[in-house]
Amino acid sequence: MDSQNPFEVRHGSRGGDIELLGLSHKEIGDDDARLVYLNDPVKSNERYEFAGNSIRTSKYSVFTFLPRNLFRQFHRVAYIYFLIIAVLNQLPQLAVFGRGASIMPLAFVLSVTAVKDAYEDWRRHRSDRVENNRLAWVLVDDEFQQKKWKDIQVGEILKIQANETFPCDIVLLSTSEPTGVAFVQTVNLDGESNLKTRYAKQETISKIPEEEMINGLIKCERPNRNIYGFQANMEVEGKRLSLGPSNILLRGCELKNTAWAIGVAVYCGRETKAMLNSSGAPSKRSHLETRMNFETIILSLFLILLCSIVSICAAVWLRDRKDELDILPFYRRKDFAHGAPQNFNYYGWGLEIFFTFLMSVIVFQIMIPISLYISMELVRVGQAYFMIRDMLLYDEESNSRFQCRSLNINEDLGQIKYVFSDKTGTLTENKMEFQRASIWGVDYSGGRTISRNDPVQAVDGKILQPKMQVKVDPQLLELSRCGKDTKGAKHVHDFLLALAACNTIVPLVVDETSDSTVKLLEYQGESPDEQALAYAAAAYGFMLTERTSGHIVINIQGERQRFNVLGLHEFDSDRKRMSVILGCPDKTVKVFVKGADTSMFSVIDRSLNMNIIHATEAHLQTYSSMGLRTLVFGIRELNNSEFEQWYLAFEAASTAIIGRAALLRKVANNVENSLIILGASAIEDKLQQGVPEAIESLRTAGIKAWVLTGDKQETAISIGYSSKLLTSKMTSIIINSNSKQSSRKSLEDALVTSKKLTITSEITHNTGASDAAAVNPVALIIDGTSLVHILDSELEELLFELASKCSVVLCCRVAPLQKAGIVALVKNRTRDMTLAIGDGANDVSMIQMADVGVGISGREGQQAVMASDFAMGQFRFLVPLLLVHGHWNYQRMGYMILYNFYRNAVFVLVLFWYVICTSFTLTTAITEWSSMLYSIIYTALPTIVVGILDKDLSRRTLLKYPQLYGAGHRQEAYNSKLFWLTIIDTLWQSVAVFSIPLFAYWASSIDGSSIGDLWTLAVVILVNLHLAMDISRWSWITHAVIWGSIIATFICVTIIDAVPIFSGYWAIFHVAKTGLFWLCLLAIVLAALIPRYVVKYLYQYYSPCDIQIAREAEKFGSPRELRNTRIDTNPILGSPHR
Repeated sequence: MDSQNPFEVRHGSRGGDIELLGLSHKEIGDDDARLVYLNDPVKSNERYEFAGNSIRTSKYSVFTFLPRNLFRQFHRVAYIYFLIIAVLNQLPQLAVFGRGASIMPLAFVLSVTAVKDAYEDWRRHRSDRVENNRLAWVLVDDEFQQKKWKDIQVGEILKIQANETFPCDIVLLSTSEPTGVAFVQTVNLDGESNLKTRYAKQETISKIPEEEMINGLIKCERPNRNIYGFQANMEVEGKRLSLGPSNILLRGCELKNTAWAIGVAVYCGRETKAMLNSSGAPSKRSHLETRMNFETIILSLFLILLCSIVSICAAVWLRDRKDELDILPFYRRKDFAHGAPQNFNYYGWGLEIFFTFLMSVIVFQIMIPISLYISMELVRVGQAYFMIRDMLLYDEESNSRFQCRSLNINEDLGQIKYVFSDKTGTLTENKMEFQRASIWGVDYSGGRTISRNDPVQAVDGKILQPKMQVKVDPQLLELSRCGKDTKGAKHVHDFLLALAACNTIVPLVVDETSDSTVKLLEYQGESPDEQALAYAAAAYGFMLTERTSGHIVINIQGERQRFNVLGLHEFDSDRKRMSVILGCPDKTVKVFVKGADTSMFSVIDRSLNMNIIHATEAHLQTYSSMGLRTLVFGIRELNNSEFEQWYLAFEAASTAIIGRAALLRKVANNVENSLIILGASAIEDKLQQGVPEAIESLRTAGIKAWVLTGDKQETAISIGYSSKLLTSKMTSIIINSNSKQSSRKSLEDALVTSKKLTITSEITHNTGASDAAAVNPVALIIDGTSLVHILDSELEELLFELASKCSVVLCCRVAPLQKAGIVALVKNRTRDMTLAIGDGANDVSMIQMADVGVGISGREGQQAVMASDFAMGQFRFLVPLLLVHGHWNYQRMGYMILYNFYRNAVFVLVLFWYVICTSFTLTTAITEWSSMLYSIIYTALPTIVVGILDKDLSRRTLLKYPQLYGAGHRQEAYNSKLFWLTIIDTLWQSVAVFSIPLFAYWASSIDGSSIGDLWTLAVVILVNLHLAMDISRWSWITHAVIWGSIIATFICVTIIDAVPIFSGYWAIFHVAKTGLFWLCLLAIVLAALIPRYVVKYLYQYYSPCDIQIAREAEKFGSPRELRNTRIDTNPILGSPHR
């Protein structure tokens, strides 16, 4: 570890995820603070001129587009190579082709990319213009006037109307609501559609800017990316008020259910949190493209070899004929035409060899296929189009299509070996339903669905009903109506009050009933768990009906009761609990706390009611084994001195600029202790449709599924069994350790156990037992506490060795950064491809760490989607995405890369053989225009269309036999063996193309241009027929581009030869009128492709791969026979590649 790096990420750190959130959770000093003077933009910008509110998302301007775009494009080394080639060809000594022709291929590729980039940037400019010219109401000369967004400054006071978007980050001063509350929707910022509450301070609620001068000073932190944090103080009329995340309204959010809101601008333009977070996900590069670079280097070395052979042979030729150079035909060094002999451009033996080498590079330049890069981009766009349009990836419930957010890694979907999945919202629906409760040691589990005809009469005369139906227990319902008459009823009262009050739920009255006198009460909250608990409390008669910054109103069995919210300690990943301090109607002050069982039992007073605690623990164990999500509730009453002590500490911590988060955490820990246990809740989060079948398909395909969840171990194990992640045949290894030493011992013992199981399996397999008995799968279950001691230490190697021997890994109670650490554990130690899938903000680090990140469009917002490479609506869509589209994309792209290497190499080798036979002079029989158009027009389109449309197997077969996905694991479509076989085949075909016309026209008087046209047409016909031999699915488009390319080549060659200024004028018309020309074309095709056909036939007949067997079953077998076909696949299990 580098001790000098203060921002280093430690995946094993418990607090690491908090540290990454930004400066809002770090200490800031006075020098780091921003001073904003209310309604005084001049003074606010006097010391430092803050950024204006104009934004710019475009990359270029009219003047910078050309240099900056070219600079970005030339980051590709191949482009620099072709630029050097084009420059060399401009030198008179090296001019092999025409100067214009040599520049055209590179210019074409650069131009296509530049046009695409220019169009995209024009759209950004247009969007920026619309955004910057929007209007907002700004206080000017004691009245609100409309002003363009781009002209807003820090310190100005703004007024936002209902359903309008906030133009910058503003601190809320007042709203149309008497309580100072504003409802905002943050869907444009974090994707969450539920409403959130923001509050104005009581001291500024009543101030009207138009009628009285508002003066004050806001001292806030400098701009940062943390959209969930904000630290500041506001000094108004001599009072110092603390400001936090609930007091700031961020750019891009919308004001909802509030007539107007007034605030002061604190961050503008590029310094707003929305703009600071607009960088997007990190760029990823395809594994296949990375592997391709190695073969490109080999081709470069091969090119150097060809050029060296030509140079050496030219040197020998010059040395042997040094005395004849003056008069030698085709080389004559001296010009005798004008009296005294004069030397042509001859630079001596050494420089001639050097120039010959450089000229060889120019002639053979297309050995490195420049068109391959743009072809790959176009193919990926086409593949993405068909993935997006696939109805099997369409989610009807959310009306969402598949999203392809990254076009660089389509083919990686066909090589995934590890899938890392979140549980809640990814495997489950994230639709929380209250199921059971344990209150004061009694389990209430018998449920029936409450009728929605149980209205509650509100104070203002409205009849309210909860929007969601909840199952209730008859016994608990009866007790809830008894008030506090008995001891049991009192505990039930306190528990239900905790459900209704200990949250951040915003109650909204909506008109969604046919009866105009009945209104529905909808609970908006950031957590589905909180919503489920609030609806459960309402079902039992504890209905939360109003929330402001200072109080809440709960309708308890028809009686409206107001509770003062004296303080709220929000949930954080260190404490794993939240608490609210309420001033109750009976003048008492109570602390209600809820949280995870592991954190709650550490603050429960165990000196009291041990039997209740033990009973609750037993109920929790039962709930977890059923796969239910659990929370524990506690209560504590504060006396006057305790409340005074807490209040002073809370106020001091809330107004602190330096280390506010740590101080608030300390205050929370002090008040959240010595609690009396109330009970526990159990919420069901049902599995998504098709999850068990999807996991089974992935396992059959040889993909290892790991689940990383924040739930407790028992819940995760229960979900594991119901989702078929865990099976009864698996041997489970559980690691729960509290220290590094115990973690080491647990890992070592687990390794011994797994090795014994492996040896047993091998012995069983060797004795000829059945397949079911031969494999003894192992499942590893490990908790987050153990990972704290294992990750970022030497124990990582032990964990990886153990995990690689397991079929399933289940990690419980893990923090977001630990999820990323687990992915990194595998990714950094294997060459296997990893995929992470999740739906929430806590999955973002895992998604970005994996080779492929998939976001689920779920109920936890769009953060995971926005950080992902691909997005979809359901986990089960992963099966067609990987097994169908992933397989197709990998097979197509692997073949396309090899085909492009072959296509260009065969052309270069024909040129090479001609140079060998023409005294190494680097004259070319093929015209310069044909050489340049070969990769762009003659042969480019067929490979692109095949790369988009070809399907080696049908969707039905790929889904029925998941084992076929193993072809990607074994790299069957692109590997070193295939590359070298392609090179050998290329050598043979180039010899056939060159030698047949050479010998056929040996004694004729045909010129070089004519035979060059023959070679050009022969190569184009050959490479297109070569491609046609490998096409699995023909369509009219495929026919059109293959045969159309051949016809287009004939037309182009004819046109080029019909232009008098080009060399080879009328050559094609001379040679094509003879029968020998057409006979040569036929002979070339037969001689070049018959050996390939024979080898391909023998290989597929005697050593077929899984894909070939499946194709034959598809083609020749009836549907009945296909169903009975058993595909014997290659082994897909085993330790990962190191």
